[in-house]
Amino acid sequence: MDRSKQNKYSSNEKNDNGDGDSVLNGHFDGMVKRAAGGPQAPGAESAPHRSTSAVMESWKEERTRSLEDNEMSLPSLAAAYTTILRGLGENPQRQGLLKTPWRAATAMQFFTKGYQEKIIDVLNDAIFDEDHDEMVIVKDIDMFSMCEHHLVPIFGRVHIGYLPNKRVLGLSKLARQVHLLYFQERLTKQIAVAITEALQPTGVGVVIEATHMCMVMRGVQKMNSKTVTSTMLGNFREDPKTRDEFLRLIKS
Repeated sequence: MDRSKQNKYSSNEKNDNGDGDSVLNGHFDGMVKRAAGGPQAPGAESAPHRSTSAVMESWKEERTRSLEDNEMSLPSLAAAYTTILRGLGENPQRQGLLKTPWRAATAMQFFTKGYQEKIIDVLNDAIFDEDHDEMVIVKDIDMFSMCEHHLVPIFGRVHIGYLPNKRVLGLSKLARQVHLLYFQERLTKQIAVAITEALQPTGVGVVIEATHMCMVMRGVQKMNSKTVTSTMLGNFREDPKTRDEFLRLIKS
C-alpha cells in the first residue's frame, strides 16, 4: 500500500501547485481537523494530563542499545550484508565489495544510533528553570531517520512548540534522537509525549515534514512528495487559537 494511503493519522502529499506549501493535516488555511475522539467530556481531567496518561505507555520507546552491543553485533550484521549481496546476485569476494559488508554494518549502526539513548533522557539533560509562560517554538530542526518498513532514509524537518510551566528545553538535542527505525506517526507522538513528561507544560505541538525515499525511489516514485504528521496535546489540542498560532508561526 502507498505510504500516502497508509498514513491514516495525518499525512498529506506536498502540493504540486508550485507554491512550495505543504498542507499540514488540513490545519493550514483555516481547515483545522480534530483528532479522533472528539472534545473532552465535561468534568473530565484537564489536558494535557488526561490525553497523555491514556496513551503514554504505548507511545514511549524503551528500546536501547549500548556501545558494547555495537561491538558484539557488528560481525553478525556484516555477515547479513554478505548474504544480501549474494542474494542480489553479487560476488562479495570481488574487489569492490570486499569491505562493503563491514562498511554497511558500521553505517547502519550509525544511522540507528538513536537506540543508544531514550528521548526522555536526552530531554532531562536539557531542562532549564525559567519563569516564562509564553509559547516557545523551535522550528526547522533537521532530522534524518530510517523507515522501519523498507530500511531506507527519511529526511525532513521537525517543528516543536509548547507552553512552558516554569521550565524550558534546549530542543536542539532532539535532532540526534531520531536516528532509529521509525514510523513517522509514532516518532511524532513520542516526541510530544517525551516533552510533556519532562516539562509538564500546559500544551505541546509537534509537526514533522519528511521525505520518504521509499516513496521517491520505489512504488509511486513521487519526487516532490512529503509526508506531514502532527501531534497536539493539552492547550494545543483543545484551544483552536493556540493551535492556529503555532501552525501559523511554523509556516512563516
